[in-house]
Amino acid sequence: MGKEEAAEVLRIEGRDVRITHPSKPYFSQEVRLSKLDLVRYYLAVAPGALAGIRDRPVVLKRFVNGAEGQPFYQKRAPEHRPSWLRTVTLSFPSGRTAEEVVVDDAAGLAFIVNLGCIELHPHPVRTGDLDHPDELRVDLDPGPGVRWEDVRRVAMEVEALLGDMGLRGWPKTSGSRGLHINARIAPRWIFTEVRRAALALSRAIERKVPALATSKWWKEERHGVFLDYNQNAKDRTTCSAYSVRPLSDARVSAPLRWEEVPDCEPADFTVRTMADRFAAIGDPHAAMDAVPGSLEGLLELAARDEAEGLGDAPWPPHFRKMEGEAPRVAPSRARSAGGGVRRPRAPRTKMPLAVVANSPDKEAALEGLQRWKARHPEAARHLTIDDVLVDSMRGGSSTWTRIRVNLRHVPEAARPAPESPDPDDDPTRRWREARRAAKAARGG
Repeated sequence: MGKEEAAEVLRIEGRDVRITHPSKPYFSQEVRLSKLDLVRYYLAVAPGALAGIRDRPVVLKRFVNGAEGQPFYQKRAPEHRPSWLRTVTLSFPSGRTAEEVVVDDAAGLAFIVNLGCIELHPHPVRTGDLDHPDELRVDLDPGPGVRWEDVRRVAMEVEALLGDMGLRGWPKTSGSRGLHINARIAPRWIFTEVRRAALALSRAIERKVPALATSKWWKEERHGVFLDYNQNAKDRTTCSAYSVRPLSDARVSAPLRWEEVPDCEPADFTVRTMADRFAAIGDPHAAMDAVPGSLEGLLELAARDEAEGLGDAPWPPHFRKMEGEAPRVAPSRARSAGGGVRRPRAPRTKMPLAVVANSPDKEAALEGLQRWKARHPEAARHLTIDDVLVDSMRGGSSTWTRIRVNLRHVPEAARPAPESPDPDDDPTRRWREARRAAKAARGG
């Protein structure tokens, strides 16, 4: 067995931070970057990166085996941590609490990157008031096949609407396929009110550009760019500015000026380019804290929607059922009215979905999709890009890929008969079967 690599100790603003396994590969495909390379990147852009996370609880998303490995989320602060690293106790919708890390300086930033935190995931609150967010988050998430220029067009519509509502939006690339627009707000509103404002904004953009944008939560109902209002629910986090994303080119979530948005390209912003950009232009979002705004305009818009019969939209699955929320069930699984089932506020179309593959190996699931298309060429010919739903599924300790096809555009005569998925390896099936058996044994 080879000798373990010695840690490298960095002296950062008067504090020593140990970087363990400094040469461990964290990116090894399109670009090659070690753990120490990532630490040095974050130190080079530290004033900008810290502006997005300072004085906020941070969820640790740890890629301990590098960007190509499977990450895990750690809410609780590590037991062994420097005495100077702050923590704060956060409560969650489940009723549980966790002592989370708070990063205030470059040394703390280097410490969490050493833990494998390629991305930075702060909550939208400050430690002095954990119940009132100071940030409205607009997440533009393009569906399969959506053109980047359409994402940029939706972003410009969001900027205009925020301006009409008395808010200033600050855009950044997500570091993947989308755009994020954050607006600083006064910490006067609780999480449910901020989410309600985000939902009103999403619906308003959908009305403005219905061919490009959607506020629909269920994937089978979406098209174009999804405005994910639920990113404003309590306990949800998104990657902050300057976060490195686990893509092969080490792409970065880059803060932008609005005049850059119409021509920006996400691939231009990587670990290799961002330090030079930061040195040349500084942080485009440096003035964000100076202009907090009000949610009153968006909440008035929400009240008008509700007066016209638009109820609440679905929440994330781990939240309790909310007052005014329609049944939290995908349209393809919704039961028809009757039998004691309450009618939704608006009619819903049950989508004809077929599960074609389940596998912990995404590539194996995609190969199963191709076999399904080969078996059913006539049905496959009618599918649009939005009709193929690739879902990342998560159980208690397992993850897998589920692939479904929406047959809504396939004539009924050409729709294949139900068949078993291929492959069909759902890691939670055995647990669910055991649970049903135990329930039956109890007479329930």
